Order: sequence, then structure tokens, then C-alpha cells
Amino acid sequence: MEYKDYYKILGVPRTATADEIKKEYRKLAKKYHPDKNAGNAEAEKKFKEINEAYEALGDADKRKKYDQFGENYKHYQQGGGSNADDFFRQYQQQRGGSGAGQYSQGNYEDIFGGGAAAGGGFSDFFQNLFGGSRQQQYGGQQRTRARAGQDYTAQYEISLEDAFKGVDVVINVGEEKLKMPLRPGVRDGQKLRAKGKGGPGAGGGPNGDLYLEVSVRKHPVFERKEDDLYRDMNIAIYTAALGGKITVPHLDGSVSMTIAAGTNNGKVLRLKGKGMPVFGKADSFGDLYLTVRLQLHEDLTKEEIKIFEQMRKLRAS
Repeated sequence: MEYKDYYKILGVPRTATADEIKKEYRKLAKKYHPDKNAGNAEAEKKFKEINEAYEALGDADKRKKYDQFGENYKHYQQGGGSNADDFFRQYQQQRGGSGAGQYSQGNYEDIFGGGAAAGGGFSDFFQNLFGGSRQQQYGGQQRTRARAGQDYTAQYEISLEDAFKGVDVVINVGEEKLKMPLRPGVRDGQKLRAKGKGGPGAGGGPNGDLYLEVSVRKHPVFERKEDDLYRDMNIAIYTAALGGKITVPHLDGSVSMTIAAGTNNGKVLRLKGKGMPVFGKADSFGDLYLTVRLQLHEDLTKEEIKIFEQMRKLRAS
């Protein structure tokens, strides 16, 4: 019988916290899950090992027992012992009996709700140490310990316009199509939760949750910073010099804006309330900031060139 190093199987140190063990288990279980590795016998074997390791280390009582056993087994090996079966017999006798029989040998339902085919079938090592699966018998009746289902993560990319107006997106969760409304103002990298839409729970435990991570595409004109928007604004040199009105397009239409006479290139102007909606706050918006870029027409007429020459002479005098 082979000794199982459950810490090594999950890739965590023996000092790992319960949360660290759970996090690593979920990452590995997602990677090697049969749904993603159909027909891959090696992945199926790995998935079963991962579930068995988490069954041992994810339960505080089992982990304590496993740690005590591991220390004793290490000393047994250092003393020249090599047969795990012999050690098990000695270990169980010292503890007042075999663990087998305290637990039933029923089907194991893992965190994905997949049963033996998705992660059951404990090793002899596990059964000798713990007695089998999570299912325990009390007075001849079998009871399964409740476990929450796995959380799922999905990603979805939207445009800045969709982020401004809000949009409904459809996510495929197994065979189910789930519609998730994204409210106006959703940000790049923001994670939204659909409660109970993750993996099924085991033993009457709650389903996991679905977390949707939103990605907002880069816009060719507007740059977003928090709830504010920034853009360059080309303004004719005549308007900047003499003042006047310009039309400023934004994500919800356009607005007229007055330019003061003598406005310099690079000056930043603000349009209050013309930025992005503030997520979760109705009728609340960021601002739109315009960086002035003076624009000189390339097709100047002879008369216009003459006027510019006169202006240069006036400045020089």
C-alpha cells in the first residue's frame, strides 16, 4: 500500500491555511475536471487524487488525524519499516481499533456533484486511515455531509458604449443559458456575482456562485479613468483665437460648448456630468475632459495666407 502525500498532491505546504488549501483545490479541480478532459485517463486519475487529497485536508478532523499519522509513519520508516500495511495494523491497534467500519463505503459525491465517476473511488490508503467516503452511518441510517458547490468564473467583453448604457449578456453555464444584466457604468475588470449559478452542492449543500469578470474594449476616441472620460478636441485656430461655439460629441449625443477667446493649445476644458454613469447610482455621472488641439487647415487660400503674414508682421513690430 502506497503512502499518500496529500499536501504534495495539492501543491501546498503543510503549514497552509484552510482557505489556501481550498483555493488550490478549486484551481486544480477546474483544470482536471472530466468535463474539460473527456477521454483523458491521466486527467481523470489526477482529478480523483485531487478530490481524495481535499477530502482529507479540507476537513479539520481528518487533517489532524492525517498529520498525526504522517508523523508516526515517518518515524516508522526511519526505524527501518517499509510496509505500509504492517504500519496501518500497528497504528489502528494503538488507536483502539480500525477506522474502517466507522464510515460507510457508499458512493462518493464530490464538490461537482459527479459521483464516483467524477472523483470517487478512494485509495486503499484513504480507506484504511479514514474508512471511506464522506458518508457516515448513524443507527443504520446514512447521512452525507453537506458541501457547497464550486464557484465558476466567466469573462465577457463589451464596448465602452455598452458600459455606458448597460447591456444584457448571455453566459453558457453547462447546458443552461444564463442572462446577466450589466448595469450602466460597469468598469473594466469588475466582477459581478450570480448567486447559486455555479457548481451543484453535495449532500444538500448550496450551489456555488458564478462570477462574471467584465472586460471593456479600448475606445478609439475616449479614455476612461474611473467615472470620468477624456478625449482630444480639435478646434480651429480662428475659434481658439477669437472665441466661439463648438459641438462636442459624447457617448450620449452631443452638446454645444462656448470657447473663450485666446484659448491655448493643450488647455483642458471640463463638461460636467458628461462622463460615465456611476455604477449603482441613478442619475449620477462623471465628467468629460477635453484637451484642446489647435487645428490649422491645410488648404489655406492665398487671402488667408496673406492675413497670417500681416499678423506675423504686427507681432514682430
